[in-house]
Amino acid sequence: MTDTDLTDIPARLPTGTFGLDEVLRGGLTAERLYLVEGTPGTGKTTLAMKFLMDGRDAGERCLYITLSETEVELRAVARSHDWTLDAIDLFELVAEAEFGSENEQSLLHPSDVELGETVRSIIDLVERTDPARVVLDSLSELRLLAQDPLRYRRQILALKQYFSRRRCTVLMLDDRTAEPGDLQLHSIAHGVISLEQTASDFGAERRRLRVVKMRGLKYYGGYHDFTIEQGGLQVYPRLVAADHKRTFPNAPVTTGLTELDALLGDGLYPGTNTLLAGPAGVGKTTTAIRCMIAALRRGQKAAFFLFDERLSTLMTRSRALDMDLQPFIDDGLLEIRQIDPAELSPGQFASAVRTAVERDNVGVVVIDSLNAYLQAMPSDNFLVLQMHELLSYLAQQGVLSLMILGQHGITGQLKSDIDVSYLADTVMLLRFFEARGEMRKSIAVVKTRTSDHERSIREFRIDASGLIVGQPIRNFSGILSGHPKFHATDDDLLHTDGTGGSGVLT
Repeated sequence: MTDTDLTDIPARLPTGTFGLDEVLRGGLTAERLYLVEGTPGTGKTTLAMKFLMDGRDAGERCLYITLSETEVELRAVARSHDWTLDAIDLFELVAEAEFGSENEQSLLHPSDVELGETVRSIIDLVERTDPARVVLDSLSELRLLAQDPLRYRRQILALKQYFSRRRCTVLMLDDRTAEPGDLQLHSIAHGVISLEQTASDFGAERRRLRVVKMRGLKYYGGYHDFTIEQGGLQVYPRLVAADHKRTFPNAPVTTGLTELDALLGDGLYPGTNTLLAGPAGVGKTTTAIRCMIAALRRGQKAAFFLFDERLSTLMTRSRALDMDLQPFIDDGLLEIRQIDPAELSPGQFASAVRTAVERDNVGVVVIDSLNAYLQAMPSDNFLVLQMHELLSYLAQQGVLSLMILGQHGITGQLKSDIDVSYLADTVMLLRFFEARGEMRKSIAVVKTRTSDHERSIREFRIDASGLIVGQPIRNFSGILSGHPKFHATDDDLLHTDGTGGSGVLT
């Protein structure tokens, strides 16, 4: 390819929409015609306005032609986002002959039935304003005027060729109401962006977009969640772990408890994830907090994503267990985010984790719990795939991840909503067992990919002094099965008066 050929390649234009340019790997190819399709309410108009505003701010002439909504409605949409459409040419193509001459600058009168006259009106507007960016809203009106698919296609092709000669970048909006299954525009457009909206039985509606085609460009395929916020669309690109790598130290770090480090072999390793599984009330969250506090004391930042428990309850309980989190929050080392799975999409959650890692430079991420996260997903398969990608991303960023999985039942055979243990580098099982008429707690490491872990089971206790881990239990069997059997003495158990075991903090 010659230097002359290179200079003929149009530049990339940013869309102005947060996250969409990342999906497109830089933006749209300039001087091309694009189709933005979606049912009413999916955000097409908002995306188009932001596209024109971005061009206006770059000093380009921009034109918005509406065949469906009125100028008043469009300006109201802009005000809802605290925007202004000043310096953007906005024209209605509606058939309202009773309007007077005072509106001739913003009102045209196409034929009620003839597509050709409407197309000529569009061309006349472009000739008068000479824009660099154009939005045509919406194609459903043109389709209804054409009545014949062949005529409609020919007119759209004629518009495409005309805009190409004028060196315009065009967004054509289609609300898919006239012919929902009509795909002929896909072959005409240089690129197609599809917006979708689905309503769940409970909670907020979910929106997602997909780049159906984009000629000559690499982009991130698949579905990407997005929301409509004040200020425009917020697109949350699908996480691709392979695109996010960095080097990091891989020496083991302490959990803050000598006995727990011994149980794990060498402690925990950066770039690994640990699954803490067990029934409700056994101490999974407390154990995770104990490990997180050790990192905070080393000066690392941490992010705690709380799905289940109320934030106030977590803070109160941690303070009562001599693990006060408030000083770390005040120092900017810890951020605890309360998550409502009914209101947050998986893409939003992955984006929040990325922000914590890349912007705030956190070294520890806690997810409490996977059970509630499951409720934000449409199916178990999606959960596993999303979690696999998220954990791979965290591993390649050198982040230590702690995940909590609640299991059903108290003793005996415990069941989980979904099995994600194969994704974990380390699996810690926390169980209840009964001895001498008391409920006791045990902890064991059943898997670790980083060191030769201890095969024993240790008892642990949670009290006002925090988390205390005892010595390996030698005289009991069947603890993990929920049917423990006592064989000799109980000298290796933690005493109820606080003695027994060491539980020394490091």
